[in-house]
Amino acid sequence: MADSRIPPRARVFGGGGRHRVAVFVLDGVIPFELGIPLRIFGAARSQEREEGGPALYEVVTCSVRPGPVRTDADFTITVEHGMEALAEADTVVVPASHEMEDVYEEGRLSAELRAAFDAIRPGTRVVSICTGSFLLAAAGLLDGRPATTHWRSADHFQRLFPRVRVDPDVLYVDDGDVLTSAGVAAGIDVCLHIVRRDFGTAVANGVARRTVVPPHREGGQAQYVRRPLPEPQLAGTERARAWALERLEQPVTLRQLAEREAMSVRTFTRRFREEVGLSPGQWLTQQRIERARQLLESTDLGVDQIAREAGFGTGASLRQHIQSALGVSPTVYRRTFQTSARG
Repeated sequence: MADSRIPPRARVFGGGGRHRVAVFVLDGVIPFELGIPLRIFGAARSQEREEGGPALYEVVTCSVRPGPVRTDADFTITVEHGMEALAEADTVVVPASHEMEDVYEEGRLSAELRAAFDAIRPGTRVVSICTGSFLLAAAGLLDGRPATTHWRSADHFQRLFPRVRVDPDVLYVDDGDVLTSAGVAAGIDVCLHIVRRDFGTAVANGVARRTVVPPHREGGQAQYVRRPLPEPQLAGTERARAWALERLEQPVTLRQLAEREAMSVRTFTRRFREEVGLSPGQWLTQQRIERARQLLESTDLGVDQIAREAGFGTGASLRQHIQSALGVSPTVYRRTFQTSARG
């Protein structure tokens, strides 16, 4: 609910029960990162109809005050809302900006920025994209917490904020009410993760289809793969991955995957990690969890049958993997996210 202390004329967000997202931008904002939350959250629709139902999020852009905000490109944007939007938001997203020397060099917020972060209500979810994490850390929101940032800034970030537990190798870190993501496109991953966390896999996959991006990259996947694509003369592992996805319910061995690409197991394993950022085993487990989530949301199948169709074999194995990955049991996950289309 919106804060009742805010006079009606000052309200930024409308009604309708949608989740309110404020994107907090500052001079030097990177346009690509500014657009990510607007596009991902703006595309989220309920699954009441095949073509998608009502919007699930209301997204506004704000700054310390209304008016022009410079980007790091050759144009300026006009922001209609000031920090009053932060006081109403359920989620605040902070993209990176290239014009915050006090924060990046000294880890210090100006009085104006301090006032902006003080305006955020306790319990509000706060999310950073790329080096927006410097702002969260300077505000004290990451003290004692795990976090990530762009890999090129990770060492400096750790020196500047020694109380933060920095993981430079992951795409994003979900620590409950505070999430941080790595460089640039990892903002897409963390926003899709939030949609999945809020409304389930079916909604998140719908967003991914509309925006033509992969529906899921696990947060622990490496953010920086030195050779993300195979060299032209070298074979890749795409055919093996496609083959595995068609038979997740069956046992799939590393040797079988390597044989699909006519490689030795050792070469295939190395090439796979170079391309995907995960080992074949980690990737298979990730895909099977995704299959199980979809079945839990959209079917009445029992846990044992879902375990077999997702390739986990037994209900006990499925429960262990779902609990480890999602922090809840399959039954709780189903009760939380099962789509209304079932009814």
